[in-house]
Order: sequence, then structure tokens, then C-alpha cells
Amino acid sequence: MEAEAAPLISHLELEIDENFFPPSAPFTAHRGMYGDGRYHITVVTSGKDKVHGTGVDNIGTVPASLSTFLALQKMKDEGGDEGLLLINAGTCGGFGAAGAAIGDVYVTTRSLSHDRRIPLGPFKEYGLGRLASAPTGQLLVHLEGSKPGVCTTGNSSDHHDTDMKIMKENGAHIKDMEASGIAWSCALHAVPHFGVKVVTEIVDGDVPTPKQFMENLSKAAEALQFAVPKVLDYVCGNHS
Repeated sequence: MEAEAAPLISHLELEIDENFFPPSAPFTAHRGMYGDGRYHITVVTSGKDKVHGTGVDNIGTVPASLSTFLALQKMKDEGGDEGLLLINAGTCGGFGAAGAAIGDVYVTTRSLSHDRRIPLGPFKEYGLGRLASAPTGQLLVHLEGSKPGVCTTGNSSDHHDTDMKIMKENGAHIKDMEASGIAWSCALHAVPHFGVKVVTEIVDGDVPTPKQFMENLSKAAEALQFAVPKVLDYVCGNHS
């Protein structure tokens, strides 16, 4: 969501690139340099809904996977495959039973879908779509207080009992609405990826998740503004 990305874009002093995506795509890209001008950085958001005329943020796996695919193709066309890394920075729900709390920062270890139920032989595994995140070395030490975790993805903000069963069976620590789609596009492009996600709501708690999300969104965006530059420093080698 744009509200999640705005503080980070401002902090990194990125500028919008109007020509990054095809004209028909609703997505946005803000670009700039990092690490004394040695590294190119692009922050992509999914833009606003034009198809249904609501004007709300595009969310879910469809816009996430398409924007990711197009962005990676664009960057490959500009400079080839070498050195590309995708960081899925955003918010998520957390599982209190797995130790999650509001404001926690998670670095993903893998992603999968909890709402693609296809009980037809090998289609079952395809539906789950398990994909490992890239190894992150000592990032968890550098990003003090962060936690490793499995992220499951669904296209609804709520969940039902079958979703919960799949999430528990797969050791979910957090859940979101984009990670598995982003990971799929990264796999097609053979680009390493991992997620940095801030918990805005407790999935297995007593308070409705939409209420928690709206109450904690601005705090989570601020947490991302702090966490992502530290992650960038680590992956760019600017850490002690």
C-alpha cells in the first residue's frame, strides 16, 4: 500500500519514474541511488484501482505478482541479471501463538499460499506454492530485535478454519496478501528475494484484524522507514 511506502520513499529521497511501467499499468516506481551512489534502488507500489473505479490501493497477489514481474523485466532490460535482489517490505498479520507481537519485524524464510486449495494430486503442492526466501546471513543480528518466520499469503484480510489449518500445518509466523505472488514472479526471473514485514495485527487474537490494521498502519510504516535502510546497509555491505 502507498501509505506503507510513503515514509520510506521520502526518507530515501527517491523520485517517481513515470516511464518505468507500461502506460496501461497502474503501478508506480520511485527510484534513486544508495550507498554513496553505488547502488540503484527502486521502490514499487501497486498503485490505485482503475478497473473497478474504486480508487483504493491495489492489493493482493494479482497486482503484486504482475508489478513484480514487470519491474524485474524492466531492470533486466536496463542492466542485465547480475546483482538484482528483491526485498518485499510491508506489513503483515502475526500469530501470537508463534510469538508475534504488534510492531515486530520479521525476515521471511519462505512463503506459500494458504487459500489455494486444489486437492487434485500434484495440484495440491502447486496450490500451496512453497518457495524459500534467499539466505540472509547475519541480517537478523544486524537488524536487532527482528525475527525469522514463514509467511503465508491469501487474498482475503480475514480467514476461515481451513485457512487456519493450512497456516498452522505449515508453521506460519505471519500472513500477508502479497508474498507468495511476489516470490512466484521472482522465481520466474531467477531473482533472489526475501521479505521484511512489520506486524500490524494479531491473527489469532480477540480483536478484529481490520481494526488492528488501521490502528497500527502508521506505526508500521514508521517501523519500515527505520528497518529497511538498515537492511539496505547490510545487503550493500555498509555495516560494521
